[in-house]
Amino acid sequence: MTDRQDDSWSVAGRTFRSRLIVGTGKYKDFAQNAAALDASGAEIVTVAVRRVNVSDPKQPMLTDFIDPRRVTYLPNTAGCFTADEAIRTLRLAREAGGWDLVKLEVLGEAKTLYPDMRETLRATEVLANEGFHPMVYCVDDPIAAKQLEDAGAVAIMPLGAPIGSGLGIQNRVTIRLIVEGASVPVLVDAGVGTASDAAIAMELGCDGVLMNTAIAEAQDPIRMARAMRLAVEAGRDAYLAGRMATRKYADPSSPLAGLI
Repeated sequence: MTDRQDDSWSVAGRTFRSRLIVGTGKYKDFAQNAAALDASGAEIVTVAVRRVNVSDPKQPMLTDFIDPRRVTYLPNTAGCFTADEAIRTLRLAREAGGWDLVKLEVLGEAKTLYPDMRETLRATEVLANEGFHPMVYCVDDPIAAKQLEDAGAVAIMPLGAPIGSGLGIQNRVTIRLIVEGASVPVLVDAGVGTASDAAIAMELGCDGVLMNTAIAEAQDPIRMARAMRLAVEAGRDAYLAGRMATRKYADPSSPLAGLI
């Protein structure tokens, strides 16, 4: 039996125990965000460089509530619709905080917030060549996932459903194929709505789950953060345990032979 304390995962040479990554948007304030982070047990937070203040001391700063010496900041390119925008945003993030482990997303259009894979692939290649370690948001396509890995992505982050939709994992088949074909970590990113969605992602063999809206927009974000932590742990244990085979017909729990 695998001891959960030893069941760590690594990305770009950094090792983490928690397999849950949480965001820093949509909370009522930084204090609630910090409390949800504590309840989640997450060791990584995503930070939208274009939206969250991490450098202007004259305004409330996220770093005053979530200590970057204790928690790994993962700058992301939320709101970028071209490779050039995303690359420029992450260059600024590196200048501001020295970050090289980053989350890349290049969106195709505003309605679905689906990634533009051509621009995403181009940005991945440029960033990797500049010494960044991009964890990349992408469509749930095994071929695209492999192309990103070949381009230098240090983690593949397929969407479970559209960003902020809360619809849960819509295509378990392709997520599982991505997991089976990848030699870098795979984390479901986007679409998780409740704890069972997080558990399913982990049962499929994903290395982790990233979420923001599912916690931030819950009626009780702190309680939901705790639920998500437990769901990720339970889904991981179930995956490691190896689920029973599915059958077409009933199979009695007790032997039929030797009945009185």
